[in-house]
Amino acid sequence: MDFGEFLSSRSSEILFAAAQHFSLVAQSVVLATVIAVAIAALVHRSSLGRAAANSVSAVGLTIPSFALIGLMVAPFGFGVKPAVIVVVFFAALPILRNAIVGLAGVDPALVESARGLGMSRLGIFFRVELPLAWPVILSGVRVSAQMVMGVAAVAAYVLGPGLGGFIFQGLSRLGGAGAIESVVTGTVGVILLALILDLLLLGLGRLTTSKGIR
Repeated sequence: MDFGEFLSSRSSEILFAAAQHFSLVAQSVVLATVIAVAIAALVHRSSLGRAAANSVSAVGLTIPSFALIGLMVAPFGFGVKPAVIVVVFFAALPILRNAIVGLAGVDPALVESARGLGMSRLGIFFRVELPLAWPVILSGVRVSAQMVMGVAAVAAYVLGPGLGGFIFQGLSRLGGAGAIESVVTGTVGVILLALILDLLLLGLGRLTTSKGIR
């Protein structure tokens, strides 16, 4: 079986796995962004809070994704839940770091001016601080999305959804019919999805960032 025959014979399965993979990553990145920005909003004014959050982010990124996925099996079993938890965890780390940098970099004079105009704390955050920090935060989101696209593939170890299943299936039967084709399909599929998601995030940045701070 050549590569073309492999693709045509399993096209529906490949497309379904790709849709699952993209959905897992996209939804996890959205959730991770909300979590990371919320944490950054709480700690960015405190030097101790910033240091603690940056330390957690740095240490978290050193944890092997395969090991963390394995640890999730005992409390959560196999399937979608451990995959989502691990992907969200890794996705939040670079976003948290960028969110802290972006929010801490907002000019205090602008915050004081907004406060002088009678804005509430939440109003200042959503109408002044977040819009100004958004380009830096979005940069972290793009890095995060590229990183966890690969992490989501590893999540197939715990029967998580996505293209990682093709990679593990191929590796488990190397030397057999269609093994290499399966690995290549999963790997190339992950790369293509990463490029598509990055282009979408690039477009989102242009739509949601003020022209004055692009």
